[in-house]
Amino acid sequence: MEALPLELSVACKTDAKEIAALVNRAYRPPSHAAGWTHESNLIAGERISTEQVLSLFHEHSTILLLRLGQEIVACVHVQGGKSCAYIGMLATNPAMQAQGIGKQMLLHAEAYATQHFNASVLKMSVLSSRPELLAFYERRGYVLTGQVEEYPLLADVGQPIITGIQVLSLEKVSANPPFKQES
Repeated sequence: MEALPLELSVACKTDAKEIAALVNRAYRPPSHAAGWTHESNLIAGERISTEQVLSLFHEHSTILLLRLGQEIVACVHVQGGKSCAYIGMLATNPAMQAQGIGKQMLLHAEAYATQHFNASVLKMSVLSSRPELLAFYERRGYVLTGQVEEYPLLADVGQPIITGIQVLSLEKVSANPPFKQES
């Protein structure tokens, strides 16, 4: 299969509406349009609004995009912290899932976190009711930390349809740790 000519870029505020639409299509599509990563059977409502995407544009926070021509086909948010980075909002157009684009986007996020935020530890969260997604990240070297939080009911990221959904934390030591100069 021939590789798609995808172009990596850093998002800007004018991309916010398209990013929100992509994330909502990937996470909460109608059942007939769902890819393997959807959570429509678990949570009702939008995953993110345009305003919430706009709030991610600040220092130590970047949204990376993969485009096919002018269309955004994948995105991921990288938030820098003290020697670590949080990776979230990884989304791929449902019509283009299962082609390695999500894996590619995750690799770009990890490299960006290491190079731009000096991260030696990469962190993320996954819903407890998503064993297939947890397995996807574990195959890429992420491990459960044991930290568990209740679903954020007041964060305006949708309402659970089922009970008992929790947020599990994962982390991974960067494969490309930041360069440290010896004294």
